[in-house]
Amino acid sequence: MSDPADLDDIPGTVVFTGAQSRRGFHLNQFCMSLTRAENRARFKADEQAYLDEWPLSPAQRAAVLARDWNAALAEGGNIYFLAKIFATDGTSFPEAASAMSGVSLAEYQAMMLAGGRSPEGQRSIREGR
Repeated sequence: MSDPADLDDIPGTVVFTGAQSRRGFHLNQFCMSLTRAENRARFKADEQAYLDEWPLSPAQRAAVLARDWNAALAEGGNIYFLAKIFATDGTSFPEAASAMSGVSLAEYQAMMLAGGRSPEGQRSIREGR
């Protein structure tokens, strides 16, 4: 893939490029702040006030408040860092991943135990293949 736009053609995937990393820098820093117990407590006590301390875009802020993980990824969030929010909420990684995949937890777990998502199917958004 010589054109970076080709990365946007992979269905169901946000490729974490340098541009995505820069876009999500403050979002991911916010997530990392949740590794400290006192920050988790402050966030849980008043999410909006805690988020006000971070220079997040309106879309990033909305994604965090709605727990819309796919939107957070699209806004530069990295799954490793977003997992800090899952943990703060008491949500397991498989629970969050099943929500992101649009399947039940049981379906997600069965898919992973069977080796993951099939490589068969749509491989290009533009080409519909």
